[in-house]
Amino acid sequence: MTEVILKNISKRFKDVAAVEDVSFEINDGEFFVLLGPTGAGKTTTLRLIAGLEKLDGGSILFDGYEINELTPASRDVAMVFQQYSLYPNMTVYDNLAFPLRSPVHKLPEDEIQRRVEEACEILRINHLIERKTAHLSGGEMQRVSIGRAIVREPRLFLMDEPLSNLDAKLRESLRVELEHIQKTQGSTTLYVTHDQVEALTMADRIGVLNSGRLVQIGTPNDIYDRPATVFVAKLVGSPSINLIEAVRENGTAHITNSPIQVPVDGAGQDLPREFILGVRPEDIHPNPKGKYEGEVVLIEPLGVETVIHIQSGERILQSLVPGTTPHKIGDNLHYEIIRDRLHFFDRDGRRV
Repeated sequence: MTEVILKNISKRFKDVAAVEDVSFEINDGEFFVLLGPTGAGKTTTLRLIAGLEKLDGGSILFDGYEINELTPASRDVAMVFQQYSLYPNMTVYDNLAFPLRSPVHKLPEDEIQRRVEEACEILRINHLIERKTAHLSGGEMQRVSIGRAIVREPRLFLMDEPLSNLDAKLRESLRVELEHIQKTQGSTTLYVTHDQVEALTMADRIGVLNSGRLVQIGTPNDIYDRPATVFVAKLVGSPSINLIEAVRENGTAHITNSPIQVPVDGAGQDLPREFILGVRPEDIHPNPKGKYEGEVVLIEPLGVETVIHIQSGERILQSLVPGTTPHKIGDNLHYEIIRDRLHFFDRDGRRV
């Protein structure tokens, strides 16, 4: 496999900066995820690495060698797209063998057979090998699409939201399989997604993109526990983080339009007078002896968890509790806020 370095890469489409001054490294054998909403520049970054788009600025290096001028075929990367990109009238075997029969590779047939059978074994599609891909389900087609990348044995795997067209159960099972394949094969992988669950569960490290700019890089724990901006804090976590305008007075955060007051002594010296307080829903705990109280205005049972919406003054906070809850809409609820898990941001949305 290979180490990938992006140095200050940029790409514009007319007046729109799709990628602007982005730099990061993907270590050899690492599963690196680019996370961001639609239009953040994720796919463009992927296409620049693959050579399908031309850089306007910056450099891309594989194992220390600049590849800016190399053709896509010369870069030895394999892409898995959101769309399956299979030949419907070919069998699974011939779809998998197709890239190995191209003029670029032109492998002997016994080597092609070995690679195809190995990929089928890894992806558990041996029973489909003689079937035409037009007769496969969506999940089966995506397995074949991933298999086409695996048989190539490339330097780098590039995956562009490969699970987004599948239903929730299939996404979950294929997510686990992809992670297992990457770990056992030790393949260097860049995976693009807008799904924070995919990013948090699969990645060794995550790079968060917003409007073409890289706003944070870190492990899943870094991204979740220490978001660099309000944007990152809102992007990861479900239900979403509670973000509340607050004013600091004498070591206490006074929540705007609410009776809630939270001690902030430890962070007080760094905080501006007006700031944004972030509280994850799992850090708001219902407790009969809790110092805060509010009215239950909505309950969302999710099976393994329940989301309780609590109104205090004009503010509504979301609390995430395990299992079911005995509380009902209209109940007066006492709760605690875990002080050590608070997040502080300035009014411009930067972490304090």
